[in-house]
Formats: sequence, C-alpha cells, structure tokens
Amino acid sequence: MDATPTAAAIAVKDLVKRYKGVAAVDGISFALPAGSVTGLLGGNGAGKTTTIAMIMGLVTPTGGTVSVLGAPMPAARYRVLHRMNFESPYVDMPMRLTVRQNLSVFAQLYGVAGATERIAELAGELDLTEFLDRPTGKLSAGQKTRVSLAKSLLNEPEVLLLDEPTASLDPDTADWVRARLERYRKETGATILLASHNMNEVERLCDRVIIMKRGRIEEDDTPAGLLARHGRETLEDVFLDVARGRQSEAMQ
Repeated sequence: MDATPTAAAIAVKDLVKRYKGVAAVDGISFALPAGSVTGLLGGNGAGKTTTIAMIMGLVTPTGGTVSVLGAPMPAARYRVLHRMNFESPYVDMPMRLTVRQNLSVFAQLYGVAGATERIAELAGELDLTEFLDRPTGKLSAGQKTRVSLAKSLLNEPEVLLLDEPTASLDPDTADWVRARLERYRKETGATILLASHNMNEVERLCDRVIIMKRGRIEEDDTPAGLLARHGRETLEDVFLDVARGRQSEAMQ
C-alpha cells in the first residue's frame, strides 16, 4: 500500500510502552503526511528514542498502534522495511570492515538493485570515494557521519528516521549534512522524522514540531505557531518553557 500525497506515511495512535510498569511512552498520537519533515523534541528520557524504535518495528508497543506506509508495525514490518531507513551517530557499523564492505552488506539487507553502482553514486555525492576501502574504525567522526548518511540513503527510503544526525559534528560538517537532507527530501518527497536537541537544525529543516515530556506530547505545531503561542523568539526558549513546566506571558 503506497502512501499518497495526503495519506499518513506514519500513523501513531494511543501508543504506550511500559518497562517494569514505568511508562516510557504514555498514550501518544500523531500522523505524519507523506513528504513532511517533523522534529521530535524532548529532554533525555522523554520517550523520543523509544517512539522511533516502535515506529521502526524494533520494539513492540505495550498498547496502541503504529503504521508505516500503511503497514502495522511490528507485525507487518517485512512489507515496508525496504522502503524505510534510519540514521544515528550512536549506532556504530562494524569497525573492521571497510566503508565499501559495510555499505555492501547493508545494500544486500535492503535488497538494493545495482548495489555497486548505488554505492559509487553515493560515494561521489557524499565525498566518500577516497576512503571507501578504509576500515570504518579508522575514520573521523565527520567521515563516519557521512558513511552513516550514505547507509541511510542506500535504498532511497520513502520514510527516513533520524536520531541526532549531527550530534558532535563541527558546524561546517553539520551544515553539510543538513543541506544534503534538505536536498534528498526535495528530490524524493520522502517523509522525515528528526529527533534532535539542536533547535537551529529543527527550525531549518522541520515544518512541524512535536515536543515530548515524560512520555507524553506536550506541544505539536509548526515552528512559527509554537513561537507565536509562547511569545518566544527561538525554539530553544519554547523547549525550555516546556521542559521546565513554565508558561510564557503570551500563554497566560
């Protein structure tokens, strides 16, 4: 079942995940239209990573439902995993394998046709060609991020899930990654869900922002809508309002 321009590429309804009786995610609901870019914000322990894991079908919900491109997760994830992908600097690839070997393995996992040509294409686009045959463990943080981005784009995913994609990068490399993500979304119409603590990144990339706190959704609006409602000039100030449980004068 393909997502249409008005269909929800990701649909989450009354989603709950409990660990030993503690709710990591506590009854959240949202629907992301195809082609949208949504920021998922929240402090440590807010439930962002658990939410993404359930969307990917890696974690089974305690309650509620998740569907991606029309497929219920995790029960029917085999139907859509080849149309999705994920990127995070916190997930390492095998360090002893070369970049080419790592990308080849993932291309096989995602069933990428013409994998050799696709890897060469991405290597050229992402400036990886000169170290394709270097062990991944010998790369710099910025180089590893570019490799991780190449891995996430191998299968030209319709749904791309990003967990802090520019964490620990220098400003120039981070800006390069954001520009590449913007370009990919414009070229393909992919749906992107971005978990980030970088408010400038969220303002630049996202047309919608969901803020979580203690497993629940506290805010869900456009960046402009959040700024107006809170009477703030930056998303960072809005984030702090929510995190610290305070209301701005504009909301009182």
